[in-house]
Amino acid sequence: MLAALFAVMGAASNAVGTAFQRKAASTVTRGGGLRLLLELAHRPAWVIGIGGVVGAALFQALALVNGPMALVQPLFVLELPFALLIAAPLLHRRLPGAGWWAIAGVVTGLALVLGSAAPSGVQNQAPMMRWIPALALCLGTMATAVVLGRPGRPPLFRAAALATGSAVGNALTAALLKSASGTFSEDGLVGFLASWQTYGFALTGVSAVLLLENALQAGWLAASQPALTIGDATVSLLLGVTLFGEEIRTGWWLLPEAIGVGLIAWGVLRLSRVVPSMR
Repeated sequence: MLAALFAVMGAASNAVGTAFQRKAASTVTRGGGLRLLLELAHRPAWVIGIGGVVGAALFQALALVNGPMALVQPLFVLELPFALLIAAPLLHRRLPGAGWWAIAGVVTGLALVLGSAAPSGVQNQAPMMRWIPALALCLGTMATAVVLGRPGRPPLFRAAALATGSAVGNALTAALLKSASGTFSEDGLVGFLASWQTYGFALTGVSAVLLLENALQAGWLAASQPALTIGDATVSLLLGVTLFGEEIRTGWWLLPEAIGVGLIAWGVLRLSRVVPSMR
């Protein structure tokens, strides 16, 4: 319960970050990479957004220390409903009735998935033989997203590719953060600073943010948000199972889990189209 509470608080904080970053990104028409970040750094909305992201990282660390990654990260799907509820008045939009039905679908689907899967696991560390393939696959996917999302490609394709890379980066960051947070709780600050995962999650986290900023600037919300939301939850669940040995219920439980995933996917796609002018 404590892990779930911190995860929901993290999702809300991240939603504040996403909404204000989106507002700032919508005011920038040119630039990419580090140049884009320099432009955004001069906008108060972006600074507030980064504050939300930092707060989300703290709540996320607390959640990951107290519960399995397969439980914590899927709860961050709630970021999308929170973000749209915050962004609508921020960008002078009004969420229509269809949006509320979509939010209900996301929440219901998430409850069905987590209730059926019942994720469990107490490990915070993984052997290096598991880390190596996970790092290779995740970093390779992020690099591919950068290549596919380079300037000159169609905006919607760029947004989807960069958002996918950001989602994988977020999931990898969460895995590294879980390991580093576990080290901090067991060995204190000295152990935390001596852990390679500490510097790993810092680097992957910055990379994921950079990919996110470019995805938000590249195309519409309908292209980037589904990849961000669903991709992060899916990859996080896989990393939780493969890295930390977490368990989820299978067998006939797969049926309600699949229904829940379908509801989440429908709700996310619907929400991403409710406010098509949001970037």
